Amino acid sequence: MLTLATDLDALTRFGRALADPIRCRLLLALRETPAHPSDLADQLGISRTRLSNHLACLRDCGLVVAVPVGRRIRYELADPRLGHAPDDLRTAVVAVAADRSCPDAEEKGCC
Repeated sequence: MLTLATDLDALTRFGRALADPIRCRLLLALRETPAHPSDLADQLGISRTRLSNHLACLRDCGLVVAVPVGRRIRYELADPRLGHAPDDLRTAVVAVAADRSCPDAEEKGCC
């Protein structure tokens, strides 16, 4: 059970990051390899301005970091364990969605 404010804050930040499909795609792209913003914008097919806003959100959530490389900035996951998180979460959600063991699911429309 989560009891510490920091645990709740961490989950809230992660949830906010995953709440947007572009940020999800960014996390998935960065788990493969660190990248420069221009490359990420091209890869995702979005404008650099839009990308910048999403990267700022991910930085504020503590999920990505900006690493200076010469005169350019490269983005990477703040922690390598974050690369596994989307897959783990997806697997858990799919498993729960497939579990129809709740006897009240049809009546209550809850599961």
